[in-house]
This record gives sequence, C-alpha cells and structure tokens, in this order.
Amino acid sequence: MNAQPARALMTIGDVLGLLRPDFPDITISKIRFLEAEGLVEPQRSPSGYRKFCDADVERLRYILRAQRDQYLPLRVIRQHLEALDRGEAVPPPAAPATTRGAAPHPRRGRHHRRHARRAAHPPPAPRRRRHRR
Repeated sequence: MNAQPARALMTIGDVLGLLRPDFPDITISKIRFLEAEGLVEPQRSPSGYRKFCDADVERLRYILRAQRDQYLPLRVIRQHLEALDRGEAVPPPAAPATTRGAAPHPRRGRHHRRHARRAAHPPPAPRRRRHRR
C-alpha cells in the first residue's frame, strides 16, 4: 500500500516544528495571533488545547508565504482565504523573489530614497566653536 494514513491532530508545538524549516521566525505567539485574527481555526481538546489538522497547517503555510513573499496585509490574506473557502480561484502566493530583477520592498522605497538624497547633499560641516578668553 502506498497510501499513508492521515496524520493525527497536532499540538501547536508540532505545528511549530513543521513550519520552522520554511519560516524560521515563526513563534507560538504568532500562530496564536493568527488564530485570534480568525485566519485559522484549530479544533480544541476537552481541556482546551489547540489541535491542528493538516488543512490548518497548509492554511498557515499559505498565510505565512503571502506575508513573506508578497508582503500582503492580513486583511487581503483574509479575503483570499474566504475566496478559497467559497471555492473561488485565488492566485497562490508567489515564490520568493530573486535578487535580480526583483521588485524593491514597498516599505523600503522611501528609506532608500532618503539615504540617496543625503549622499547627494551631505549635511553642512559643524561650526567650530571659539573659546572665550
């Protein structure tokens, strides 16, 4: 038999271990935050522990890729997930951009322009103070 059985429900620590190779900055608090924002809804054990299924992990991967690779805000990601839940086609998050021909980071544009201006027009030299005698 080649079919593997479906993976049992996972704890938040198990999910963290699965996601960390692709998303090294992921934390348990980030997963909890995404749940609080309504982007992922894991089951709960009778004692209240989160129990994630494979679909929850894939949903988290989608969210994290969209944030990392496309810089999408959670509002837009939520709209994409709702469209997917309705069965509508949504473009998958793009693969990470390469350095050659990659678009600049949208938040870094102003920062780089400001530094380019400073380099073109350096600040005036500080005035020398004269000592009083």
